[in-house]
Amino acid sequence: MLSRGGPVNGGDAQDLRGKWRVLLLLALAEMLAMALWFSASAVLPQLTRAWSLSGAQQSWMTMSVQVGFVVGALTSALTNLADRIPAERLFALCALVGAACTAAIGLWVDAPGPALALRFVTGVSLAGVYPPGMKLVASWCKRDRGLGIGLLVGALTAGSALPHLLNAFPQLGAGEGSWRTLQLVAAGSAAVGAGIVVAGVRPGPQLGKAARFDWRLAGKALSDRAVRLANFGYLGHMWELYAMWAWAPLCLLASYEAAGWSATAGRVAGFAVVAIGGVGSLLAGVLADRWGRTTLTIASLVVSGSCALLAGLCFGSPALLTGLCLVWGFAVVADSAQFSSAVSELSAPEYVGTALTMQTCLGFLLTLFTIRLVPPLQERFGWEGAFWVLALGPVFGALSMWRLRCLPEATKLASGNR
Repeated sequence: MLSRGGPVNGGDAQDLRGKWRVLLLLALAEMLAMALWFSASAVLPQLTRAWSLSGAQQSWMTMSVQVGFVVGALTSALTNLADRIPAERLFALCALVGAACTAAIGLWVDAPGPALALRFVTGVSLAGVYPPGMKLVASWCKRDRGLGIGLLVGALTAGSALPHLLNAFPQLGAGEGSWRTLQLVAAGSAAVGAGIVVAGVRPGPQLGKAARFDWRLAGKALSDRAVRLANFGYLGHMWELYAMWAWAPLCLLASYEAAGWSATAGRVAGFAVVAIGGVGSLLAGVLADRWGRTTLTIASLVVSGSCALLAGLCFGSPALLTGLCLVWGFAVVADSAQFSSAVSELSAPEYVGTALTMQTCLGFLLTLFTIRLVPPLQERFGWEGAFWVLALGPVFGALSMWRLRCLPEATKLASGNR
């Protein structure tokens, strides 16, 4: 029997029965729901031609989701929503709301204004999908929490990349009018994800008791030194991540077209450099539980920051740029789950949902700046000079994780593996 406060009657062995079945179903649902995130960003070239989008409007097609996510995450954190409502119910409901907004764009929207409003609401809804998903993983995993959350972030990465793959097919996006079909496919994907959660996902024995409302708990993300440093590491990571995901696929497409290569191949390459992060996240989860959270995150930040510095130099060679971006895509998200795992290990169990939601709120707020920063750099310096600024985040993040490594509280990480 499961209890929201911990294992009872049957002990850990009975409570953990079916653990990996639940986690795999949750990961599948996460992947399907996250197809909503870049469903409009992936078809920006088609939308730009159809609606005569300005450079700012192109950025806002992605940024509106980020703003919505921040608003949703902040509201959830201040009201402790992720710790007061069963996480699986919140996940399913919010995935359905996001699916409805995306379907509305595909069916009825003919101008950027309504599309941006619906993308904003989609972002709000996704704040009820990702953090509760991490809380559910944490409820099943203790010694292997890095692997569990790594699996979830890997699924999120694959789902975020999915629209870029769909866009390579004329029937689903590459054709001038078929971008609407892609929106409907992404909406259907999220609805299926919601159904999977309702049918097959339940919380595990590590789930804390339902929390009482206390808005001050959101502030612990910055008041506790160890949690603050873990969040600083996450902020350095987020400075780079979503700007890379948003613009590297378009940089690849431009490189392929400039060299006279196939645009379809460029779109597939864009999918691959985002999707490969799923492999990086899963592998990093296995290694971080053995080698330590700070060891893995520092190494990943160094590699991804180096790629940000080198990417522009490879623009004239599509093959070389693709290879570098595959390494970048692997490393840029490999550490993501470990910052979340660290916060879950350093926070009180009954408020893990609030701590994770506050972490993601701060991180996605920061992404608004870097997503908007890349286009002006690209306009002035070309793709050759668009990405170097992203390396600043990994430097800050690596220094923060080194400082966390030196604290006594770091022994709480990965069963003592700093």
